[in-house]
Amino acid sequence: MLTADVLGRDSLDAARNKLREVWGGLDILINAAGGNVGQATLPKDGSVFDLNIDSFRQVVDLNLLGTLVPIQVFSPDMIAGGHGSVVNISSMAADRALTRVAGYGAAKAALENLTRWTAVNLAQAYGGAIRVNAVAPGFFLSDQNRSLLMNADGTPTERCQTILARTPVGRLGDPDDLVGAVCWLASDASRFVTGVVVPVDGGFSAFSGV
Repeated sequence: MLTADVLGRDSLDAARNKLREVWGGLDILINAAGGNVGQATLPKDGSVFDLNIDSFRQVVDLNLLGTLVPIQVFSPDMIAGGHGSVVNISSMAADRALTRVAGYGAAKAALENLTRWTAVNLAQAYGGAIRVNAVAPGFFLSDQNRSLLMNADGTPTERCQTILARTPVGRLGDPDDLVGAVCWLASDASRFVTGVVVPVDGGFSAFSGV
C-alpha cells in the first residue's frame, strides 16, 4: 500500500515514482480525498458572519487543491502512455446550497468547474487521450457525517428526515452504490465521455420537492 498527502507535492511525487518502479505508471486516477472539517460546519442557527475563514480555507484546499495537485503529478504518466481516465468526487453540495456547510459546497462547486476545465484543456492538448469526469454523490452515511444524520439511538435526525423526504428512492446511499458509475467513467465504456458530472443521488437532484 502506498500512502501520500494530496496537498504535499513531494509526497505525491514519491508515490508516483514508486508506482512507476513497481507497475510502470498508472492510467486511472480517482480523486476521492476530501470532505469537511468540524470547525467549518456552522451550528444550526449560524450565519455567513460566523464562518471561520481558516477552517473555510482548509476545506477548500483539501477538496479543490487536493484534486488539482494529484492531477498535475499523475497525469503526465497517462499522457506518456496515451491513455488515461481521471474521476473526481464531487457532491450534491456543489449544485445546491446546503445549510451549515458553506466551505464544502463552495469547494465542490469549484471542483466541478475544475473538472470541466481540465477535461477541455487536456482533450485539446492531447487529442482525448486523457478524460476527466466526476461523480456527485447524494447523501451517504459515513463516520464523518453520522452525527449530523443519525441520533444516538440510530433514528434519523431532523436534517436526515428532510433529506430522505427529498430523495425519491427514500434512503441514504451505500458506498457500493458509487462503484458502477466510477467503474464506467474509469473504463473504455465511457471513452467518448469527458467533462461531465454524474449524479449518484437516488434522484435527489431531479426532484423538485413537489
